[in-house]
Amino acid sequence: MPAPSNKAPSDQALQAIQALQFHDIPAASAGMLEFLRSSDLPFNVASVVVRPLAVSLNSINGFITTDTGKKLFFKTHIEPQSIINEYYNAEILATANYPTIQPLFGATEYGKQLLIYDYFDAPSLFDVLREIELGDRRDGPQIVDIQEQADRQLADIYLKTMAPLSAAEHAEAPIHQLFYHRLVGGRYESFYVGQDIALPGATVPFAEIAQWRWRINGVEYQDSLQQIIDRAIRVLNPASREVWSIVGHGDAHNGNVFLDQDKLIYFDPAFAGRHSFLLDLTKPMFHNVFATWMYFPQAVADRLQIPWTVQNGVIEVVHDFVPIPERWATLRSKLHFVLEPVLAQLGDRRPSHWREYLKAALFCCPFLTMNLRDSAKFPPSITLLGLSLAIEMGSAGAGVLDRELESLFGND
Repeated sequence: MPAPSNKAPSDQALQAIQALQFHDIPAASAGMLEFLRSSDLPFNVASVVVRPLAVSLNSINGFITTDTGKKLFFKTHIEPQSIINEYYNAEILATANYPTIQPLFGATEYGKQLLIYDYFDAPSLFDVLREIELGDRRDGPQIVDIQEQADRQLADIYLKTMAPLSAAEHAEAPIHQLFYHRLVGGRYESFYVGQDIALPGATVPFAEIAQWRWRINGVEYQDSLQQIIDRAIRVLNPASREVWSIVGHGDAHNGNVFLDQDKLIYFDPAFAGRHSFLLDLTKPMFHNVFATWMYFPQAVADRLQIPWTVQNGVIEVVHDFVPIPERWATLRSKLHFVLEPVLAQLGDRRPSHWREYLKAALFCCPFLTMNLRDSAKFPPSITLLGLSLAIEMGSAGAGVLDRELESLFGND
């Protein structure tokens, strides 16, 4: 599918605000006020306060006060070089019985995409897990129990909404903007192709890094980065085959899930729709477990040990990045309570390439959510960690993800 033409809609205004929010909140808030006032809203906006969060890698959120004094919450997703022109399908989630926070107002057109909600103050699961990680909360077992119950409910929704979807129909699903379109729509090329990458103690052309073989924490991986990229482009092409689809949120990482007492509520359905169940599981499986370094790069870098050497085209990396037990538990919950019953229900109809497909999608998360080459955000040690995790996600080996899959599914 081709990249958008120069005449396609743009979210350039939102991109500028998203970047500005992390170093000039008043200016970002003023820009968002102008954006909102130019939108066709059913109320008048008196003021806006943008709220920059670590989880806001590709988004803006904050608070609106109307001219009547009512306080509202807003969120918009930013996706440079998007191929998708329509975002947000909140109704499809509600119809499928997802517990969701319903917006008061939504604009779906690319470049103007926006959801506005009544003000709410429930914590996101992202913040809850981070507090557990820092030792500020002691209720990890209870949170894991809540996650497991939510995943049982998610599996029930998957099984009730499961249906075959043609390749042509699947190609129109917004979720591909998070995976396939990032590979072929310009993000991969603008991030890495022809560029140099700063690693600890050395700067290396990406073209050279892409050909290395990897040994990470003693595990040898079969594929080079370039081989994983080429395979992911082939495997994730939505127009290549019919899929088993479900109604899914599409981007249900912990920043888009809120803890309301003892239950989880979904939020921000920018990529909601009918799509592959494997793609639907990808973002929570990676971001909720393996992506702390992406959200808190300097804090992780300050504790990270990651020596590396290259010899005869093989890079040897040893790192001590280990997610906390509660994060591992949420991964196992998704595998055991969601993926396992879905594959069991499909039986002989399950896609033979399901593991390859899932790992290709997981690879996109560390490699293309953010630009690992961005030295203003990522110290060289974090860039190397991100590349290592991209290999661990995307290549066959005996790494941590492969061991988890092996424990449940064997070589199936």
